[in-house]
Amino acid sequence: MARRLARQEGLFAGTSSGANVVAALHTAERMGPGSTIVTILCDSGLRYLSTELYRPEKI
Repeated sequence: MARRLARQEGLFAGTSSGANVVAALHTAERMGPGSTIVTILCDSGLRYLSTELYRPEKI
């Protein structure tokens, strides 16, 4: 999800934020149409630049 956020939304976040978004999406599915789900991404992907998470071929 962290890669997807970077690629599709331009949000440079870490893996915990990616997990947070996944949980928000699952909650939104359970709540159904018309519900509003809010989540906060409180980190960046800077720590992951040297890992496989943000290698160009992965994004």
